[in-house]
Amino acid sequence: MIDVEVVYCPVAGRADVTPLSLPDGATLRDALAASGVIHRHGLLIAEAVCGIWGRLQTLDSPLRARDRVEVYRPLKCDPKEARRLRYRQ
Repeated sequence: MIDVEVVYCPVAGRADVTPLSLPDGATLRDALAASGVIHRHGLLIAEAVCGIWGRLQTLDSPLRARDRVEVYRPLKCDPKEARRLRYRQ
């Protein structure tokens, strides 16, 4: 068994963290299914953008012990444009 955690931030400042114990050879897809994060937040697994420790991965990527699976939400605006708007104010 390997211990991993699945993290999703639905809004800034709030995180849904789910610790899991999965069998050896589990994939990112297995972690998402076991955590229930996709269903709790009404996301589509086929459209989910995910990573492990901040690096984008495919859903078939194998997991290792103590991995942090992250589900990314889409950006509301381009960070560069947001910085320009703050500077103008």
